[in-house]
Amino acid sequence: MSMTVDVRYPIGRFEWAGANTPTDRRRMIANLESIPDRYAQAVAGLTAEQLNTPYRDGGWTIKQVVHHVADSHMQAYGRVKLALTENNPTIKPYHEDRWADLPDSQETPVEVSLALFKALHTRWTTLLRALKEEDWAKTFQHPERGPMSLDMVLALYTWHGEHHLAHINGAKQQHGS
Repeated sequence: MSMTVDVRYPIGRFEWAGANTPTDRRRMIANLESIPDRYAQAVAGLTAEQLNTPYRDGGWTIKQVVHHVADSHMQAYGRVKLALTENNPTIKPYHEDRWADLPDSQETPVEVSLALFKALHTRWTTLLRALKEEDWAKTFQHPERGPMSLDMVLALYTWHGEHHLAHINGAKQQHGS
């Protein structure tokens, strides 16, 4: 019996089982630290035409995916800092699909977002490694998802980085890159 993979979710949908262990957190932080280099490797040598190819029918281009991950992880980093400095702040969601259609996501070379992604993850993982056990329970309020603990955010963005990397690698395999 073969299972068909949903190309929108090549590694499956995000599922969170609850609070992470310290070992889980160390593994996820190491993943966040490594993921920018893995994106750089995934897009290295791709032509402009390949970067402007959607990863699936009706999906974003590889370039848009790279810019989206940088945008999304910047939002997450800011939200973590809000949760650490305020009591359950309400954050503002954004229309990621509309952001992906803005000129900076269409015209900026991917190298710009890769450099941003690398620097951002250096700051973010430095912060995450310094958190105390009680900090992981701190939350922000997402208007659509409800309260999100920093433990959940760590798991979500570890998944998010892998999710979109799978989109890029899948597109490369599909197009023989």
